[in-house]
Amino acid sequence: MSENVFVLGLDPDNLETLRDVRGLNTYRFHPLLSVDELLAAEHIEFDDLLAKADQQLRAFQDPINAVVGYWDFPVSSMVPILCARFGLRSATLESVLKCEHKYWSRLEQQQVIDEHPRFGLVELDDESPPDGVRYPLWVKPVKSFSSELAFEVHDDTEFRDAMTEIRAGIGRVGQAFDTVLAYVDLPPEVADAGGQACLAEESVSGKQVTVEGYSTGDDIHVYGIIDSHTYPDSPSFLRYQYPSTLPDPVLERMARISTKVIDRIGLASVAFNIEYFWDPETDEINLLEVNPRHSQSHARLFDDVDGLPNHQCMVRLALGLDPALPHREGPYDLAAKWWARRFTDGVVRRAPTPKEVAEIERSIEGTSIHLLAQEGDRLSELPEQDSYSFAYATIHTAAADEAELSAKYDRCLEALSFEFDDAREPGSGREQENR
Repeated sequence: MSENVFVLGLDPDNLETLRDVRGLNTYRFHPLLSVDELLAAEHIEFDDLLAKADQQLRAFQDPINAVVGYWDFPVSSMVPILCARFGLRSATLESVLKCEHKYWSRLEQQQVIDEHPRFGLVELDDESPPDGVRYPLWVKPVKSFSSELAFEVHDDTEFRDAMTEIRAGIGRVGQAFDTVLAYVDLPPEVADAGGQACLAEESVSGKQVTVEGYSTGDDIHVYGIIDSHTYPDSPSFLRYQYPSTLPDPVLERMARISTKVIDRIGLASVAFNIEYFWDPETDEINLLEVNPRHSQSHARLFDDVDGLPNHQCMVRLALGLDPALPHREGPYDLAAKWWARRFTDGVVRRAPTPKEVAEIERSIEGTSIHLLAQEGDRLSELPEQDSYSFAYATIHTAAADEAELSAKYDRCLEALSFEFDDAREPGSGREQENR
């Protein structure tokens, strides 16, 4: 008998990866709202999205066995609400919000660990950082995604400039986040902050990694750690690479810290990922962010190296089944997800055709390409861009070693042959770029 699994924002790339989940013949994956509805709106209307999802589920004639999602807000907050309504397994909304609200998350973390930067709450009309938080620092909304409106600042002038940009854009997510916060009883300090305040935290440095794990309610398990590499002299991601190359004792410490934090937050029946920095000179670990979901960006990496995507944990936890992943049973030793970026705005003059992309994937074994921009798109108007660059494609590569991994990426990037017009000077400065 098939089990019906509804996936919020199910997209073709992730559906392809979901097909590798064990027991596929017993699962029927159904899209629940579209990616554009959930993530691309100028302003997120949370209650409207929730009502549309609820209506779609109630119109389904067969049993509903699970509702899941792998995207950030609003998907991550919709899942526990919908599951509670339909009697399905999920983390509680309160535990999810303890992760999603950056200030609340820091308050919870400091109860059980010391491995985090100094931080403080910032109101939207503040002109300087909170007492005790020193420059350089990051200032960001208490809820955002994909590094939107996150700025590293070094003095009061940069702080004020960052706050000007944040005030102009925080409502897109912040207003909807306020709606969600009203669903739970908040501690006074979180209620006072609301969903449209900011967090300031001192900058930390070192090698960045992401710990992926899950909590069944009885057991908290870390199943993989991924390295994050940025472009030179930039906070923008160049690639995720799996498995991590950090020393085993460091990885073990991160796993222990993650277990303490997830246990404190009370997250259960769900996968999670936690971002860290490790400074090899001081051996200091700093927790950056807790996410109450697995990372869909890592799904192909686990599939290539371990033999199954981490989507397995999401699906099987929601069904009350053993979520365990295999270890190093995949066809490759290494895998990476790369971001092709420009560091100035531009309009796409030419993008590769689907036929050209398919030919590149066919000719370069172990690769997969996803275009984020199409002909005529202005990069700065695309959703989910960070504050420092403009991503126009993602490229997955898998290989036997790091040299082969990078060589495949370079070949893909050259073959894509994107062309851009410089958006800063319309009608002039025409240029062609692959990077």
